[in-house]
Amino acid sequence: MSKHSEPEKIGVLLMAYGSPHSVDQIEPYLLDIREGRVPSPGLVEEITTRYEKIGGHSPLLERTNEQAEKMVAELNRRNQGNPLVYQAYVGMRHWDPRIQSVVQQMVADGVKRAISIVMAPHNSNMSIGKYYEILDTALEGKKIEFDKVQSWHLHPGFLKALSETIEEALGWFKDIIPYVIFTAHSLPAKIIEMGDPYEDQLNETADALAKKFDLKQGAWRFCYQSAGASSIPWLGPSVEEIVKELSKSGEKNILVVPIGFVCDHIEVLYDIDIETRAIAKQFGTRLERSPALNASSTFINCLADLVEEKLSINSQGVY
Repeated sequence: MSKHSEPEKIGVLLMAYGSPHSVDQIEPYLLDIREGRVPSPGLVEEITTRYEKIGGHSPLLERTNEQAEKMVAELNRRNQGNPLVYQAYVGMRHWDPRIQSVVQQMVADGVKRAISIVMAPHNSNMSIGKYYEILDTALEGKKIEFDKVQSWHLHPGFLKALSETIEEALGWFKDIIPYVIFTAHSLPAKIIEMGDPYEDQLNETADALAKKFDLKQGAWRFCYQSAGASSIPWLGPSVEEIVKELSKSGEKNILVVPIGFVCDHIEVLYDIDIETRAIAKQFGTRLERSPALNASSTFINCLADLVEEKLSINSQGVY
């Protein structure tokens, strides 16, 4: 890299799904994620109730902003004395701040080079692919060179961060060894026929963690959660089905580890903490969820590693 009086600015864009900022935004939010299909009054009421039960607001944006800020602080700490400075950006796929508007801000800030990470470790053309379609469209005609992180489901830092949350949660059970369920967001089942890597990557993460904790066959499994409300088949089995099955067979202690999510939001705060826990309670089963990664120092280091590794691989003369 040639010498400049100003350090090279590297933008780091974290992208997440997005959520309404208040319950009065739920109907337009559903309209957005349903790509213009008008939600029924019943669906709007159901989703509104879910948000009300977690306090009327999902912390997704706040958590992602905190992750971005701490990640960039760590990157800049590591690079003191180097001709680089990192700047954080957060863009949402389905709500404000939108990916498109954030790209405009990056242009206004003079960013010429950037790294992007979708805050979902497991790659799927139907999920991660959609983020990058939006990003590519937003970049048309703009002079920013983007390096895109595609998947990081077996990154040592990610597995270490998850392991720390599992270790903490296992401690809640003291001398009891709970049945462990690893979960992730379901997607339409048709992705399997399309050769999508999503399910394989999820199973690889679950297998790695099971080996780390020496979980025996029959003492853990992977399943899906938070399937969409539609008539098409979604990937299963669902966590609700498995919790019922285990409880009926006599299991009294279950630990749910949501490996597909990296912070607290509606899919864990309601779908697991309220809905799935209530199912377990009906059978007298104790169900706990491992803490979300949020801004744990290990996870922040993982994100910083992902950025540096991607930049190093695709750089000429920076390192």
